[in-house]
Amino acid sequence: MVLPERDENHFAKPVTRLHPFKSYDCWLLVGPGEESLSMFSLFNRLLDWIRSLFWKEEMELTLVGLQSSGKTTFVNVIASGHFNEDMIPTVGFNMRKISKGNVTIKLWDIGGQPRFRTMWERYCRGVNAIVYMVDAADQEKIEASRNELHNLLDKPQLHGIPVLVLGNKKDLAGALDERDLIAKLNLSAIQDREICCYSISCKEKYNIDITLQWLIQHSKSRRN
Repeated sequence: MVLPERDENHFAKPVTRLHPFKSYDCWLLVGPGEESLSMFSLFNRLLDWIRSLFWKEEMELTLVGLQSSGKTTFVNVIASGHFNEDMIPTVGFNMRKISKGNVTIKLWDIGGQPRFRTMWERYCRGVNAIVYMVDAADQEKIEASRNELHNLLDKPQLHGIPVLVLGNKKDLAGALDERDLIAKLNLSAIQDREICCYSISCKEKYNIDITLQWLIQHSKSRRN
């Protein structure tokens, strides 16, 4: 976990947010204005609740990662709740709209084969968040996955867009956990955006609910 740095005005400014454990909260250090901040937070939550009764949120996501990491399987699981062992790999890209509560997610699933990786940047521009899928059980591809992630996020057009890193296939023996993924993908070096990391299993539906909550929370990230 990367903690925020305290400034001279007694309020901490959030920096890179890594979640090595299942947690919905970031660290926030406050000074004498803590009480008024709590009231402000309560007011914002109430306002968001009122909005949810009358308005539908819309968000756009791009899902990228190396081939066979489970991207299309993930889309199928969050859309239908069903796991299919025999998913056909994405050739080029697919677009799918998924409704969860009052949030409609427009999700771009981009092929992970080398010839399609040049497309990643174009489809990541202007989205609410980038979802980067990693096969946590295939350690031979971890280095390539790290390099592709950092190359993508180095693009100026993608500056500041939140990133959700998912280590899929936790159900398999030898799969990396969150701590290992953060270290091996060098996520702590990414300081220009919020970044979150979860270990998931599409097959067992492990942490899928937490992943969806993170995504839904970020339906407002580009609006605000």
